[in-house]
Amino acid sequence: MKEILKKYGIKPSKRLGQNFLIDKNVLKKIIEAAELKPDDIILEIGPGLGILTLELAKKVKKVIAVEKDRTLSQILKDVLKAEGINNVEVINKDILQISNFQFLISNYKIIANLPYYITSPVIRKFLESESPPQEMILMVQKEVAQRICAKPPRMNLLAVAVQFYVHPVRNKISNGAEPEIISYVSRNSFWPQPKVDSAIIKIVPRVFGYLYPKTETERFFKLVKAGFSSKRKMLKNNLSSTSLEARKIEKILKEIGLNPKIRAENLSIQDWIKLYEIYNQISKK
Repeated sequence: MKEILKKYGIKPSKRLGQNFLIDKNVLKKIIEAAELKPDDIILEIGPGLGILTLELAKKVKKVIAVEKDRTLSQILKDVLKAEGINNVEVINKDILQISNFQFLISNYKIIANLPYYITSPVIRKFLESESPPQEMILMVQKEVAQRICAKPPRMNLLAVAVQFYVHPVRNKISNGAEPEIISYVSRNSFWPQPKVDSAIIKIVPRVFGYLYPKTETERFFKLVKAGFSSKRKMLKNNLSSTSLEARKIEKILKEIGLNPKIRAENLSIQDWIKLYEIYNQISKK
């Protein structure tokens, strides 16, 4: 890997969070978690020098590798050509600036090693898209993975934002699954070595799409953001900044079986959905 970078006269970019995976055991865990099939289409975000790309290409129908760094994109194309691999399409673009993936692929899986600064935007982008992936296998910072998979009393805005999109639709069977930490990954598994450890997480979106229409979803998250606006305050006080008074919020909390003095981090995703639906009915009156 170092020889390849030296050949092209470049160094890993700290600005882009370029830490390349060098541990083959971790590579194996990622591939096993994805449960790859010969007809799978994989969207790989941030392929870097292609250590994972090469293995994916051997096992699936097609890999669409999106790399923001122009030089790394060219290196990856050269590596693929040298290896005689022709089922990989390399796209030199910022994944967050691409808006038409629903027209490029369907029934796809996402595999990515995500820098911290784009983890949340990437997850939200694809979970909210009209054509969400079958599943997402992501390498993220350890603390971020723990936040995404949190349960009461450690819930947070990111956890709600992700778990909302995998929550089963009422009265329907769903293949949605709670975000799951597959394995923790030591910082020693990367070069250059980052300052923190990482984790492999798996996210499986609902099969039936949106729980609410887009405008309703926006209202749901507006309520959730208000709920988490101040960690030290009780939920009813945080939500009093919305259209309802604290006493009405307290009444709703009692109605769904929650302590009126509860804080946002103690609510499960199911609690948030129940709270929103009653709140929405009352606020529209």
